[in-house]
Amino acid sequence: MKPIIYAVEDDAAIAELYTFTLENEFDCHCFEDGNSLFAALSKTMPDLVLLDIMLPGDDGFKILSLLKGDKSTSHIPVLMVSAKGEELSKVKGLNMGADDYISKPFGILEFVARIKANLRKRMQPDTDSLVYKDITIDFSKRQVIIDGIHIQTTLKEFSLICLLCEGAGKVQERENIFNQVWGYSFAGETRTLDIHIKELRKKLAETGSDASIQTIRGVGYMLI
Repeated sequence: MKPIIYAVEDDAAIAELYTFTLENEFDCHCFEDGNSLFAALSKTMPDLVLLDIMLPGDDGFKILSLLKGDKSTSHIPVLMVSAKGEELSKVKGLNMGADDYISKPFGILEFVARIKANLRKRMQPDTDSLVYKDITIDFSKRQVIIDGIHIQTTLKEFSLICLLCEGAGKVQERENIFNQVWGYSFAGETRTLDIHIKELRKKLAETGSDASIQTIRGVGYMLI
């Protein structure tokens, strides 16, 4: 499943650019104003919101305030995208809780990279550690501890076990894993993910962990 992005943008040309640029890797939906956004939020929560400042009705700052002030939406990363490039506008947006700010006009590669970076940040919870069964992940020290044993992991293995632990008991689709861990989708048949899963399974087995990685054939993997 592709990450879902909601974009609030009243300029039809820019909204079309968003859709064209993001359609291969993301499920992008564009809205002209805050009312349309909040109507969609009542049905499906996105993984990230792109938010313009100059909008009909409530401006971007007001919408940002509403998003970050509601417990049901405060966790959603908000990337403000606006022609108002003055430093005061950026500072105001960031101080109000925006996760990032990019000025128009922007480079497509930087734009997509900023989105992916903010989605990766969402993988890690606010706490310094994550526990599942006998697995403890210490984010501050970038360590994986299984039943008291410190496990050596590569950077990708660490990101992968974090993703699996955070979504334990739920299927992680291959495409989503590639997007979250590698930051892009792999084309064609690749064994890269399978090799990393094999290594993690080996390390879990060597420690006698109660957790195991299950293959969901044709879909992805799940930590149980």
